Amino acid sequence: MNFANAATGNVVEAGGAAYRELGQLVKERGFMVKRQGLIMTQLAVCIAIHLGAIALFIAIPNIWVRIVALYLMTYGGLGIATNTHTSSHNASTTHSGFNKALTYFGYTFLFGTPANYWWNKHCVVHHPAPNVMEIDADADLMPFFAVNERDYQKAGALAKLFYRIQWIFIVGVLALNVFFTQLQGYRFTARVLADPKKRRTGNWIDVGVVVLHYICFLVIPMFFFTPLSVIGFYALRNGAMGYAMFAGFGPAHFPDEAVFIDKKLLNEDYVFRQTATTVNFRTGFFGRLACCGVDYQIEHHLFPGVPHVYYPEMSKLIQEFCQQRGYPYRTLGWWESVWKSLMMFYRPKKVFEDAATLRSAEALQS
Repeated sequence: MNFANAATGNVVEAGGAAYRELGQLVKERGFMVKRQGLIMTQLAVCIAIHLGAIALFIAIPNIWVRIVALYLMTYGGLGIATNTHTSSHNASTTHSGFNKALTYFGYTFLFGTPANYWWNKHCVVHHPAPNVMEIDADADLMPFFAVNERDYQKAGALAKLFYRIQWIFIVGVLALNVFFTQLQGYRFTARVLADPKKRRTGNWIDVGVVVLHYICFLVIPMFFFTPLSVIGFYALRNGAMGYAMFAGFGPAHFPDEAVFIDKKLLNEDYVFRQTATTVNFRTGFFGRLACCGVDYQIEHHLFPGVPHVYYPEMSKLIQEFCQQRGYPYRTLGWWESVWKSLMMFYRPKKVFEDAATLRSAEALQS
């Protein structure tokens, strides 16, 4: 199978007859048309909530007010991340340069994560092969956590002792989620910049925007507040966002219903692989604004270049197509999917190594 131009949303060059047929239906329904006005309005609302909550947190030093402000700040922050996630797939507007600028804003400036690292990790690697072992880094948390049975069985005796109780630590570790992503992004950027054949102008833009991020969120605030309070607030904001990012992005691929597969199944039918390794989760109006399409990950993984505002309507088409053709299509409750994502750390998931066993798997029938 040939994958090409993933950063622009055109993930599959040749996804098989079923995928091409489904793609034609999606195009005929008009789902490829950009809706930049609506998407930019959603982004503006999320930015207003996020920044307004920061101002509220600073202005009123009351514990209950600050708890509410922290919740609103995290809600708005998740909305910014998921909205500009659409931008990272070149699906927010008709202008690719503006989509890139939005990604730099949402990921690099606001949260200190290099955009080019995100494009490589998420768009180029993860999207064509979600939950594929030895390819998708999102499904490989070794050596810190063993989330599949194969990694657990390969571990040494001492490591197994830790992996048996790893679930105890995961709630605390999730607070470091954004910090780990930043660190991985900086390592990626450093490696690319060190190689003249790989570095691009975009990598230098990442460096400049990351520096601007720290100037705006750490350096400038220290002229008005004590260094300890500034660093503490920065850590609190990132910690809360760590939980939010897990709740927003984890439920699509971590529950048992979203199976792990061996890399030798990479040539299986594209629609089947995407729908077997991905699930949706249900949200209400406010949840949908915060998730900006990540609650419809089946639709997103099949057609990442489609603006997320179409996903609720588009899901009817995709679900009908899957039911008619025998493809899995699963939707969980949001809290249910978050809980099942956490359970992966308590009970590592099976890795399916052959197509027959995978197609008959109980998890796909739910």
